[in-house]
Amino acid sequence: MSIDTSSGPVVSGAAMRAAVTESLASIAANADRAEQERRVPDENIAALREAGLFRALQPSRYGGTPMGAEEYTPALVDIAGACASTAWVAGLLAQHSHLIGLMSAELQDEVWADDPTALASSSVAAINGCEEVPGGGVRLNGSWGWSSGCDHASWAILGFRRADPVLGGMVIPHFAVVPKADYRIHDDWFVAALRGTGSKTLVVDDVYVPEHRIESFLALGTGTTKGFGLHGGIFHAAFVNWFSLGFSAVSLGIARRFIEVYREKVSSRVRAYTGAKVADSAAAAMRIAESHHQTTAVYHTLHADWSAMTARALAGELPTDDEAVHWRSNQAYATKQSIEAVDRLWSASGGSAFFDSNEMQRLWRDSKMTGSHAYSDYDIAAQKHGRHLLGLPPDMTLF
Repeated sequence: MSIDTSSGPVVSGAAMRAAVTESLASIAANADRAEQERRVPDENIAALREAGLFRALQPSRYGGTPMGAEEYTPALVDIAGACASTAWVAGLLAQHSHLIGLMSAELQDEVWADDPTALASSSVAAINGCEEVPGGGVRLNGSWGWSSGCDHASWAILGFRRADPVLGGMVIPHFAVVPKADYRIHDDWFVAALRGTGSKTLVVDDVYVPEHRIESFLALGTGTTKGFGLHGGIFHAAFVNWFSLGFSAVSLGIARRFIEVYREKVSSRVRAYTGAKVADSAAAAMRIAESHHQTTAVYHTLHADWSAMTARALAGELPTDDEAVHWRSNQAYATKQSIEAVDRLWSASGGSAFFDSNEMQRLWRDSKMTGSHAYSDYDIAAQKHGRHLLGLPPDMTLF
């Protein structure tokens, strides 16, 4: 199904997902290598590029095959079961195209006119300020961490603080898009989980960013960006929920895979001191049943949101406040539930689960880290949602 209203190739979500499925065995075989190299192997990116994943949220004007969130995101769930790091990186690289599709036509031409396959990584936390340049644009200096998949990107989206005249000079987050020639990658990605994401630090030294490569967080959420309306379909949307599609999807994919591995382990496991078959115990059955129920519920609630997000965009409407706050908090809640589903089984998996050779320990580590992203912090998401339900004004200190 082609979602974009402009002409372009037609690729269904089912066809893309089927192509992704064909690559899962090789991606899974590379999972240990991804951890060792601390980056997604080039072969994984090439396979997913061939499958069409990176075209799924790109405007058709540049060769993209835009599709609904309910078509695109299940592929990330599948990939996460093979390699969570690959899914995390691939999702962000793909989802950044949706953000760029909301920005100026001039920027989009710079990114894709000569290379329609170009990808962008990001570090969107507005931890640095800027220097205003007379006549427009800013100069940036500093370091931006956590740029997942930066080794595979030719551009980067960087968050920074800037006074917004629309808000009377209030300083709010803005995003600047810069080419790879304007930053260097500092390899500091030495972590306990999602090791293969290569989420390294980008260093920028006195770089000028013209105005057409900049958008405010406010504009991206209210349909007032320079490029809003250039593309139809899924691009008639606020960016943040589409930007974050992969976080909860990856967490769910890990949980689903852990259930599979646990079932395989329990079916042949015997108690070391008694010889009793673990599969015969009521506890093992109850644990896997509850985790299965949990992940099933997570998938259905996320799929409902993905479908609703697409429907809003296709109707040419931005989400209501009720929808926006629900989608935000529900993604974090889905991640929380997915982690709990893994923890329930992990705690009953025995000492052998801790061996480096056991897939369980990698899945457990990666699962934990999916809940560490700021967007996945359910304490924050629940406060935002709760305040909205109680009719309280938004707390601007909460993201």
